Amino acid sequence: MWKRDESVKPTSPQKSAGPETSQSVKGSGEKVIMDLGNSMVIKGELSASEDLTLSGQMEGSVKLPDHQLTIAPRADIRAEIAAKAIVIHGAVTGNVTAGERVEIQETGSVTGDIVAPRLVITDGGCLQGKVKMPQGRPGRTAADDRRQAHAQR
Repeated sequence: MWKRDESVKPTSPQKSAGPETSQSVKGSGEKVIMDLGNSMVIKGELSASEDLTLSGQMEGSVKLPDHQLTIAPRADIRAEIAAKAIVIHGAVTGNVTAGERVEIQETGSVTGDIVAPRLVITDGGCLQGKVKMPQGRPGRTAADDRRQAHAQR
């Protein structure tokens, strides 16, 4: 395993050049974003407790229940995806499930079904599949929604 030589410190802070560089911002509200690069090929299951950007190829499944997943523009992802929020700039083949939202950007495409309470497709984005948008708001149950609908009749 490679370990960075801590005796050599960078002279200037690292600047983010887009979705293909990893970014680490530390302070009182520490935020870490992991970037898996263009040449990365993953087969299997990927789960994490931090925001991720996938730039390479992935086959299998991705689970980030409390974090955001970003699919970079040149990424080719063939996986079942479940995350809090998903932003797609590249190609995804497989079902996508989000707790909050799915965004398909102008260079993004999804071939598969989407389940999310919010869906944004930017002009140029592509979707081939079904969309299911749960009507319930966070903290509410389906029974609460049925009672409210019945009361309105």
